Amino acid sequence: MDMPRNTFKQALQARQPQIGLWLGLADAYAAELLAGCGFDWLALDAEHAPNDVRTVLSQLQAVAAYPVQAVVRTPSDDRTLLKQYLDLGVQTLLVPMVESAAQAARIVSATRYPPAGVRGVGSALARASRWNQIGNYLRESARELCVLVQVESLAGLQDLASIAATEGIDGVFFGPADLAASMGLLGQPTDARVQDAIRQGIHRVRAAGKAAGVLAVDADVARSYLDAGAGFVAVGVDTTLLVRAARQLRGQF
Repeated sequence: MDMPRNTFKQALQARQPQIGLWLGLADAYAAELLAGCGFDWLALDAEHAPNDVRTVLSQLQAVAAYPVQAVVRTPSDDRTLLKQYLDLGVQTLLVPMVESAAQAARIVSATRYPPAGVRGVGSALARASRWNQIGNYLRESARELCVLVQVESLAGLQDLASIAATEGIDGVFFGPADLAASMGLLGQPTDARVQDAIRQGIHRVRAAGKAAGVLAVDADVARSYLDAGAGFVAVGVDTTLLVRAARQLRGQF
């Protein structure tokens, strides 16, 4: 059995923009419904949505048959949690609240088996290795892993160049909401000052040879980030789309 290819990582390396959708409904049926809509990637949010290891597993299984990449945002950088998500078969991790190169390096280490890192070996129990049916999994898994870190504070911005340059980091994702709060602009993620900081950050990440990403539900703002060189942009959130459509429908009557 062959190792699954991470087409999302390949596209980022080729600098082909990837358009995504954020999922917070934490439901496999909804995830499968959206997997067929043509997005390049779907973010399964385990930080702010009511997801856990089991619900993420069910969503991975639901979207596996579709040509879309699952990107899992973890609750934290806890290496035990990262190990569990990797063993589920997650190939693209998005780790929130990263503020230093040292923290980024620890995250990379948690995704690699010894001697390159500290990831625990439990492949006989892991969906990722198809329960040891991928014979070369232990030696080659890192090749298909895409490690993304989320910079969403002024402290993170100050160390951005070093974070982006960290070996094993494939991309940096900017969190507009928390970044706005860190800048004293709580609830104002589309403020011009926040947008300018993100655009500058995108340029710095690209200068390090890495991919830059962001969530932007305003179409004009999303296009501005793509124009600035963002490589992966989430342009909507499932919960927001559902509420908006429901309110619009109710408004008609």
